[in-house]
Amino acid sequence: MLSTRPPTVWIDDSHAIVRRGMAACLQQADFVVRGESSALAPAPVAAGLDVLVFEYVGPTLRRAVRMVEGRTTRLVATVRDVNEQAVRELVDAGVGAVLPHSTLTPENLIATLRAVVAGSVALPGDLLARLLLHVTQTSNLGPTGLNTRERSVLRLLADGMDTRGIAEDLCFSERTVKNVVHDVLTKLNCRTRAQAVAVATREGVI
Repeated sequence: MLSTRPPTVWIDDSHAIVRRGMAACLQQADFVVRGESSALAPAPVAAGLDVLVFEYVGPTLRRAVRMVEGRTTRLVATVRDVNEQAVRELVDAGVGAVLPHSTLTPENLIATLRAVVAGSVALPGDLLARLLLHVTQTSNLGPTGLNTRERSVLRLLADGMDTRGIAEDLCFSERTVKNVVHDVLTKLNCRTRAQAVAVATREGVI
């Protein structure tokens, strides 16, 4: 049975007004804000945390990754300077979503976190283009050996569907979808769903 409890979030940003604005938006959307920090101090309590929203600056990425290691907590990065290095590092670290400050709105914040909680990845279109370039430059593995079911799941991932939506669309169980995604990531040597979609797109599979 799926949990019906409100998703829990920790918000990290160097500006108090930004933290409080995000917290207010998320609380109105029935998220539970567990705490706030600046540069990950005080350290977020990862136990039982669904999403850690952190500001990508300096060493925060590696610290955030270490904090949630071995847990189901998803990472969402807010980025002020969206450059190719930032995109590469965030994707390679397994961040589930990237939110540029320049396009951040209450609606975008809420929709992105809901997608991440549901198991989707959320990258803006321009960031996806940069991800495709990064994968093209760094990966020599194409989606050879993918079966029809795996390609179908990849196409739906590319459409932004979450695990539940894919299961309903393909008449699979959610466990089956998760197993297929795991197999796809293994075959493509990818760490995240976003990377898998990028590789498959580059190779013309989806």
